[in-house]
Amino acid sequence: MSTVFDSRPCHLGEGALWHPRREMLFWFDILDNRLLGRGADGIYQAELPERHSAAAWIDADRLLLASETGLWCFDLDSRQRVRVAEIEAHDATTRSNDGRADPWGGFWIGTMGKQAQSGAGALYRFFRGRLVRLRAGLTIPNAICFAPDRSLAYFADTAIQRVWQWQLDPEGWPMNDPQVFMDFAAAGLYPDGAVTDADGALWIAHWGAGWVGHYDVAGTCLARRDLPSPQPTCPAFGAGRLYVTSAWEGMSSPAREDYPLAGQTFDLGPVAGARDEPSFCL
Repeated sequence: MSTVFDSRPCHLGEGALWHPRREMLFWFDILDNRLLGRGADGIYQAELPERHSAAAWIDADRLLLASETGLWCFDLDSRQRVRVAEIEAHDATTRSNDGRADPWGGFWIGTMGKQAQSGAGALYRFFRGRLVRLRAGLTIPNAICFAPDRSLAYFADTAIQRVWQWQLDPEGWPMNDPQVFMDFAAAGLYPDGAVTDADGALWIAHWGAGWVGHYDVAGTCLARRDLPSPQPTCPAFGAGRLYVTSAWEGMSSPAREDYPLAGQTFDLGPVAGARDEPSFCL
């Protein structure tokens, strides 16, 4: 059962992140250049100067933000940004998409074409001041998350309906080539954002299908949580609960009338094994 957590409709809601010290869920409306939040301190909103899509928490007062030109240290109270690293700042046709802090204090971020141009995206890791491109030729990188035992990273290319898993070394760098973990083409499903629980299971938002799937470490679907919005984007755990953002991007006027809650952010209830995200080490 899902309920509306926040009724502000997002053109393209993304990047849900629970901040454990503020007891607040943050997320982005990518296309309308907004950072939104709701939690113990009430409602939060910051207008941003360009498209942002993903975040990690640094401490009680700061987030790491990923934008179309780079990574930024963002002060939640003053709303000031300080650049940490440039990412494709020279290319006006691309932007950031899905991203997540890793268990070592690094940050993984995907880029994509603003018009979802085929193969225009890439996957990066920023760790200890070094930015490394891990993989090129992606179209819509998504589902970045990590096994709780630190053995694997996961990522998807929504456009080709696949999720990969990638072995990691003791410092969190990929080894060998990624292996296809799940191929959703036959099921007609499009994997968007994802998060892992304490058992290593994945919770994946399926764009266009209107639900979040719960998959075990073998890729078997254990359950699904249905939503009153057809385009869920990014799940996040917070204080033992599961939240998910959504979007109304690309929906026709009749479709939006059929789904009046499209673009809102939802609370999917308590989840056994829910865990908070690690912080980013600046």
